[in-house]
Amino acid sequence: MAEPASMTDAQPMAVNDDMQGAAAAPALDFVPPPKPQFGALSAHEMNGGKFEFRKVFVPSHRFTPLKEHWMEIYTPVFEQMKIDIRMNLKARKVELKTRRDTPDGGSLQKCADFVHAYILGFDIQDAIALLRLDDLYVESFEIKDVKTLKGEHLSRAIGRLSGKGGKTKFAIENSTRTRIVIADTRIHILGSFANIRVSRDALCSLILGSPAGKVYSKLRTVSSRLAEKF
Repeated sequence: MAEPASMTDAQPMAVNDDMQGAAAAPALDFVPPPKPQFGALSAHEMNGGKFEFRKVFVPSHRFTPLKEHWMEIYTPVFEQMKIDIRMNLKARKVELKTRRDTPDGGSLQKCADFVHAYILGFDIQDAIALLRLDDLYVESFEIKDVKTLKGEHLSRAIGRLSGKGGKTKFAIENSTRTRIVIADTRIHILGSFANIRVSRDALCSLILGSPAGKVYSKLRTVSSRLAEKF
């Protein structure tokens, strides 16, 4: 017959149960710390606190128009894009620099493209679209890149590109939603990637000798196809 447990044997078990209960009780009241909330980094902080610079060279024949329209260029760059801009008269360059409150890291390159587009000969109303839209580019090429022409042949090719009173150039611009600048033998096109390709193909056809009527009919087909696509 088993002997009853003595008081000395039962007392440690009760103490152990109390200790386990006391140790388990705080676990029910444990609240994890809140997740840290970090604010978004500014463009200046993402760049490591460094300022970025861009310089755009101004040729001599565009220096006077730049001075006349300087405030129209300065206002959107400084007030809207938060980019510092100045004209270095000695070096004949437009200098751009980011600020601490510049909202976007790509603003500096957009402003440089905007100034460069005006230097190439685009109107401010057209060039300023580079600041507001992301998918606009400027593409440049020369007539000799398409076909080697000299003398009167080169002059006739430039005449075919412009048309009488600029009629051909305006027709290509309106149908492809681009802007074209013909500066001697260099051609600059401003627009989206797909529209630049259509405009460039039409200009290359004119350089190679295609009549304007044939280019117009092809443009109507391609522009209607682009309209259906979008």
